[in-house]
Amino acid sequence: MSGGRLLLGATPLGQPSDASPRLIAALGSADVVAAEDTRRLRTLAKALDVHIAGRVVSFFDQNEPARVTALVAEIIAGATVLLVSDAGMPVISDPGHRLVTACVDAGVPVTCLPGPSAVIAALAVSGLPSDKFCFEGFAPRKQSARRSWLASLAEERRTCVFFESPRRLANCLHDAVDQLGGARRAAVCRELTKVHEEVVRGSLEELAKWADDGVLGEITVVLAGAAPQADLPALVGEVNELTHQGIRVKDACSQVAAAHPELRSRRELYDAVVRSRS
Repeated sequence: MSGGRLLLGATPLGQPSDASPRLIAALGSADVVAAEDTRRLRTLAKALDVHIAGRVVSFFDQNEPARVTALVAEIIAGATVLLVSDAGMPVISDPGHRLVTACVDAGVPVTCLPGPSAVIAALAVSGLPSDKFCFEGFAPRKQSARRSWLASLAEERRTCVFFESPRRLANCLHDAVDQLGGARRAAVCRELTKVHEEVVRGSLEELAKWADDGVLGEITVVLAGAAPQADLPALVGEVNELTHQGIRVKDACSQVAAAHPELRSRRELYDAVVRSRS
């Protein structure tokens, strides 16, 4: 096998100047450039003042299965194939997974030219916890599926990032209020890195009302993870241990509540202690 390989090239979300030097070099040197939209590729190349010397082929969801075999064969024969999507990293809710899998199965090198990612950009600017997160791709289109999907996130403790169509955003956020509660924090990131970039932060209820006026552009939503739920029986046990040491019930409840911020209120704990003794 000669030196063929597949390059996954992250393209700018909006600003051409965000293109990495490695992407610019690959655009000018790859034997084949497989692009989700060839017109957008040529617009980007013009903005970067890059001449694409290799062959350009379209590579989108509908034709990916038909393209894979030929592209892998070219890589095996020694070609460098650069895969790019319209914006951000290929494969991440964009075409490319079949091609990567086929290359891995064929034992040919696959490497990444890192760069812009709407998922990471939105997470970074959201103001929500980013130490642990999950990415859910696009929200389901149909309401019944969307509501079931949102319900599955009710106990998800990690921050969740997903994409949504601007046309469906308001409905999605209202469904989220119904399934997750209006108080859950979130951020809607619109047109990231572009001229009209906007990040709106607030509760799901606030964001749903905001979206009712209509939203345009590429949308990434960041949803706060579920707050931990208090284990009331265990906390009642802690209160009882303190009262056995001579501490008054109300004072014991205050002390335990202060140590457990997941508890909604001290009154909730006090009532649970009273119920346990009746």
